[in-house]
Amino acid sequence: MISVVVVGAKTPGNVGTIARAMKNFGFSDLKLVDPPELDRDGEAYGFAGQAREDILPNAEAVTFDEVVEGFHTVGFTATTNEDARKHVRFPFRTPAELAEDLSGVEADVALVFGRERIGLTNEELARLDQICTIPASADYPVLNLGQAATVALYELRGLALGESQLPDVEHERAAEPEIERFYDRFDETLRAVGYPEGKRPKTMRLVRRLVGRAHPTDREITTLHGVLRAVERATRER
Repeated sequence: MISVVVVGAKTPGNVGTIARAMKNFGFSDLKLVDPPELDRDGEAYGFAGQAREDILPNAEAVTFDEVVEGFHTVGFTATTNEDARKHVRFPFRTPAELAEDLSGVEADVALVFGRERIGLTNEELARLDQICTIPASADYPVLNLGQAATVALYELRGLALGESQLPDVEHERAAEPEIERFYDRFDETLRAVGYPEGKRPKTMRLVRRLVGRAHPTDREITTLHGVLRAVERATRER
């Protein structure tokens, strides 16, 4: 199970925003350390969207000690130590790296986010198992608490989200013989339009690399064949 832990939030709206992001990306267990008052008619519930129905009212008040003692913990921070000589905020993972790292962890995990103004203290971070930070501008790396949690949970959604609203669009590359037939036709078209003989081998390599990176579908290759047929017809009719 992956829990989201918010430590010392001062603004109810940020708690509501985090609850909504959890709902968006498949997380459900919210734990609050020293939370603000969460009035059902206040901004926390106003910002929570559909999470006001389940995640927010089911949020559990816990202590920081309980989180440390009961979970594999990941603390989120905007600033990190710059080298390996200091280990309070180093080594760290980005959310994308953390997603891959946690995929093999068989333990209850707590994603721990800190206060709006100061985040998690060094003393708190020193007690956590891993550190995560969101890559941002060096000029202004500090994100709003709700924003930071939303970005992190989006990157980690694969650990919690069964399926999304998006249709299944697993990419199917066209059959290799069809792609090779396109290369042959392209080469024939270059000949037909009088493309310089000495440039054709290099041009064909470039076309092969371009199409190879694109991983075209059957429909895309068929369309390209159609374009070349039209060029061939126009060349014959000149």
